[in-house]
Amino acid sequence: MNTVVVKTRSNVICWRSYFALCKPKVVMLIVFTALVGTLLAAPDSPPWLTILFATVGIGMAAGAGAAMNHWADRKIDAVMARTKNRPLPQAELSPNSVLLFSLSLAALSMLILVTQTNMLTALLTFISMIGYAVIYTMYLKHATPYNIVLGGAAGATPPLLGWTALTGEVNSEALLLFLIIFIWTPPHFWSLAIKRRKEYAKAKVPMLPVTHGVAFTKLQILLYTLMLFVISILPFVLEMSGIIYLAGALSLGIGFIWHANKLFRNKGDQHAGKTFGYSIFYLSMLFGFLLADHYARMIIRLWL
Repeated sequence: MNTVVVKTRSNVICWRSYFALCKPKVVMLIVFTALVGTLLAAPDSPPWLTILFATVGIGMAAGAGAAMNHWADRKIDAVMARTKNRPLPQAELSPNSVLLFSLSLAALSMLILVTQTNMLTALLTFISMIGYAVIYTMYLKHATPYNIVLGGAAGATPPLLGWTALTGEVNSEALLLFLIIFIWTPPHFWSLAIKRRKEYAKAKVPMLPVTHGVAFTKLQILLYTLMLFVISILPFVLEMSGIIYLAGALSLGIGFIWHANKLFRNKGDQHAGKTFGYSIFYLSMLFGFLLADHYARMIIRLWL
């Protein structure tokens, strides 16, 4: 009887460990922005099956990249307080099983995207996975304090991938969605890096607050946030979206600038955690406003 209980409990731990490898909270935001990309690109009568397969395929690819990140960063994760409880540092899974899981998930995501969307989406998704799991995690992260700026391109692709899954092409609107996340990524991540700078220094990872100091990093966060504010208005300027999105983008942008400015003016890492938290709220709501505006304008067109 005791053997059965132990075995069942072990299976639960194993399942949860593999699920944790996929960084579900991060992947949820990735999947949401990808879904927004598909819905913005879809015609008035969306091909829901294609949208479903595109969302699942992109989400699985993101999970595969996250699992590969766990595998590549297992030694660093063991040193940092934020990551020491992950499955590999806790020896819940072996490195080989994590690597196999990541590669299997990546292969399955490619199979779904190639057969159910198009080759362009599959190719761009594959490049994004390599960009994050290999180029950023294994090289850029250790090579330059501007790693997240250069490596952020991989994390900015989900809405573009969603767009290409429906259209089979990359156009200016898809690139604008990509640009918004690309510019959002540095102030988002540097806020966390300020909070965790001692851990990064201990792990010998040259994050910007470690190499250039907290004050310089805060200035960069503020400058990128101001740049993001301008770029976030472009969908309205280019008539990609309407007044609902504009109102949301302006209010959210002002809020982000307020947090970045407060972080800049406060000493040390005060307000870094709140700035990081707001950045996640900002991106989620910004893409939510894009979607709400899209369907509001569609309803108006149908009425007229």
